[in-house]
Amino acid sequence: MSDSKTSYHRILKTTSLFGGIQFFTIIIAIIRTKCIAVFIGAEGMGIFSLLNSTVNLVGGVTGLGIETSGIKHLSSRYKKDDLNTVTAVITVLKKLAILTGVLGCALVIIFSKWLSQLTFGNFNHTLSFIFISITLLFRQVMMGHLVVFQGLRKMRLLAKTNLYGNGLGLLFSIPLYYYYRIDAIVPTIIIASLSAVLVSFYYSKKIPFPKSIISREQLNTEGKSIIRLGVLLTLSGLLTLLSTYLIQIFVGKLGGLEQVGFYNAGFTLLNSYVGIIFTVMSTDYFPRLAAISADNDKVRNSVVQQSFVSILIITPIIILFLTCIPLIVKIMFTPQFNSIIPMVCFGIIAMIFRAVSWSMGYILIAKGDSKIFMRTAVVFNSISLILNVLGYYYYGLEGLGISFLLYYFIHFFGLKIITKKRYGFYFESDFYTTYLICILMCVVTFVFRYVPNPILKYGLMSMMVVISIVFVLFEINKKTALKEVFNAIIKKKND
Repeated sequence: MSDSKTSYHRILKTTSLFGGIQFFTIIIAIIRTKCIAVFIGAEGMGIFSLLNSTVNLVGGVTGLGIETSGIKHLSSRYKKDDLNTVTAVITVLKKLAILTGVLGCALVIIFSKWLSQLTFGNFNHTLSFIFISITLLFRQVMMGHLVVFQGLRKMRLLAKTNLYGNGLGLLFSIPLYYYYRIDAIVPTIIIASLSAVLVSFYYSKKIPFPKSIISREQLNTEGKSIIRLGVLLTLSGLLTLLSTYLIQIFVGKLGGLEQVGFYNAGFTLLNSYVGIIFTVMSTDYFPRLAAISADNDKVRNSVVQQSFVSILIITPIIILFLTCIPLIVKIMFTPQFNSIIPMVCFGIIAMIFRAVSWSMGYILIAKGDSKIFMRTAVVFNSISLILNVLGYYYYGLEGLGISFLLYYFIHFFGLKIITKKRYGFYFESDFYTTYLICILMCVVTFVFRYVPNPILKYGLMSMMVVISIVFVLFEINKKTALKEVFNAIIKKKND
């Protein structure tokens, strides 16, 4: 098998291994979302999402971006599977995680009244913010462990931590929502975070770290190195969180808490369930890219390969999602949430553009190109906020789906221009051929939604599901010698 085919095969193998476990994490998230929708309704979901968004915004500031910065430092330092090469970095990361967690917790407590007034327009949720402030400490400590797993490419430990942490949180959340309804929101947020951090502690013991005492000078040197890039990532992440926070407040002021609940439900489908594909792929992709960031040719090959796999994986998912969206909403929520279907249908088309722009975007982070990184963050988040405000103001929830699509269309072309000028990055013609076919299949399926006859409509859409799967398998076979792999497995079984 050629080097190129081996690379594609490795990407698919890692994605499938981590994705298999993440599938169960998605099931857990679906059950949790269903419980929230049934037991506390759209208004309760609105409160839940606003509390989480506010705390995430504070955490985004106080976290100092050490999650992504830490992965980059670990990946570039980790040599020949020798833990001694990264002991100092890991020690500093864990100390920074605790310090930033305490900082975030303290700030939420101090500004709890102001946060309640800004978010809800009253002081009724002051105590809620004080209680859930502890989740920032839990999340940062857990994040410190997850960064180590990802930076060292311990994908199974990473996946299991996410799976069992979420599972425990759900186990305690269901009875609380059932008996206490809307009053259970704060306790369940705390319990979910506590469960996750306890599970991460357990799995962190699976890695035999060598005992090491670092000097204050080492602590300062490593800490500054991690924080320097982390601050830039924080500012970028803060802009994204701020944009999301502002649009939720805008929707709440214009349409009420119920509309915020619908907004959150729709983007939970897009970002948490469909978007999980990107999370799955990034667990291996970013550390791999960070390790070769100094070599532009290797970076280009890695990004092209990842982009190719991304569009092939996401295309049948988009088409299946468009076909089954009424059923998905019915299963996950209640009939009250049917109004999010148009928004989600436009938003899901955006994922075909997001798949490639996501792959290109990691070049900036892996390179540590601070100036261009911050400029793009400011410009893109400003565009996102403006499009979302205009979309909701003129077209309501459906307008948010349209703005989501427009944003990622712009994002794709913007990053394509930036990476070409900055690093000489480009895609070859065979990639564009495959990409255009994938886009066409998604758009055709979207158009079939408007066929008036239900039997004909779902017949045509089901046909597109089959065509997309056949096409994807054909393309994957060309890149990874899938047929050879299957034949080898069958031959081995027969022998």
